[in-house]
Amino acid sequence: MELPQLLDATFQQTFQSKPLLICSPGRVNLIGEHTDYNQGFVLPAAIDKAIYLAVGPRQDDELHFVAHDLDKSFKGSLQSLSRTKTWADYLLGVLAQFQQAGHQLSGLNCIFAGTIPMGAGLSSSAALENAVGFALNELFALGLDRLDLVRLSQRAENDFVGVKVGIMDMFASMMGKADHVIKLDCRSLDYQYAPLRMDGFRVVLCDSRVKHSLASSEYNTRRAECEKGVQLLKPYYPEIDSLRDVTMAMLDEHLKDTEPLIYRRCAYVVQENQRLLDGYADLQAGDLEAFGQRMFGSHEGLSKWYEVSCPELDTLVDIAREQPGVLGARMMGGGFGGCTINLVREESLDNFTQVITQQYKARTGKETQIHVCRLMDGTHTI
Repeated sequence: MELPQLLDATFQQTFQSKPLLICSPGRVNLIGEHTDYNQGFVLPAAIDKAIYLAVGPRQDDELHFVAHDLDKSFKGSLQSLSRTKTWADYLLGVLAQFQQAGHQLSGLNCIFAGTIPMGAGLSSSAALENAVGFALNELFALGLDRLDLVRLSQRAENDFVGVKVGIMDMFASMMGKADHVIKLDCRSLDYQYAPLRMDGFRVVLCDSRVKHSLASSEYNTRRAECEKGVQLLKPYYPEIDSLRDVTMAMLDEHLKDTEPLIYRRCAYVVQENQRLLDGYADLQAGDLEAFGQRMFGSHEGLSKWYEVSCPELDTLVDIAREQPGVLGARMMGGGFGGCTINLVREESLDNFTQVITQQYKARTGKETQIHVCRLMDGTHTI
C-alpha cells in the first residue's frame, strides 16, 4: 500500500472520519549556499521525498497527533500551546502562529509520515510545518496565499521551535514546481522559475553520514565574519547594507591585504551570487554542462574560501568529479557533514552509485546512502 493510502486507512480506523491528505516535499538547493543570510540569491527545488499528512477537524479544542514513522502520539489542547521540546513542536508552533494571527481554529486530528531521509539536510521540518499550515488553510477556508503560509511556517520554526532558519527551506517546499528550480531573491522574496529538464539526467544526493559538531558554532562565526566585512566597507561605501551590494573590486581594494580571512569569506559570497545568476542563465539556455561546472565551482569556494566543508564531503565530490556522466557536484547545506548534490546522466547512474559506494568506504571507512530525486510540485492536496 502506498504511504498516502496507508495514512488514509489508519486515520479512518483511528478517528472514524475521512481525512484531508496533504503532500509536502523536502527540498534541495542546486547552488547558492550561505548566500541567504547575506541577502543574496538561492536556487532550490522541491523533490519527490516528502511528508504526507492525513488531517481532519474536531468538534472540540483537543489536538491528537500521531507520528506514524516514530510510532508516537501526542495529545494536547488549543487552549495551551506550549513547547514540548519534541517532534510535536513543529505542529504546535504552526497552530500557535495561526492563533496569534487571529485565525479561528478548532481541534485537530492528524497522522503523518514521510519519505524524507532523516538527517540528510532535506528540510523535513519545513515540509511538516508547511503541510500543517496548508491543511489549516484548507480545512478552515482561511484564504491565505502560499507566501503567507511560508512566512507562518518560518515564524513557527524561529519563534516556537527556536531555530533561527532563513526562509529558503519553507519557500522551496511550498512554492516548488515540477522540473523547475526557483531563483529566489532572499532580500525582496521576488522569485522566478527556470527549467531543469531532467530527461536523461537525475539529481542524486550522496549522504556522507557524518555531522561534525562544528556545524552550528561555525555557522554563527561565518555570519559574523560576513557582517564584519560589510562594517569594514561601509565607511567607504555608505550605501551598502549587505554583501549583496558588494563587488569584488571593493573587496580587492579595501580588504584583500589588510583582512585576508574576512576577504576570503566575503569573496566567496560575492562570487557565489554571481555563479548562481550565471547558472540560472545556463538553465534557461538549456546548457546543463555549463551549469554543472558552476556546481563544481561552488564546492571549491565552499571548501577553500568559506571553509565549511569537511574531508568526507570533499571526498564525495572528488570521486564524483572523476566519474563519466557526472555534470556537476558540490556539498549542500550548512556544511561539516550532510549530503553532496550531483547531476548525473541516467545511463551512468548504476555505475556512479557503485563507484561512490565502494570508493567512499575505501577512502573514509564510512558507508554512504544514495538518494535519487525528481523535482516535483510544492505542498499540495492529494
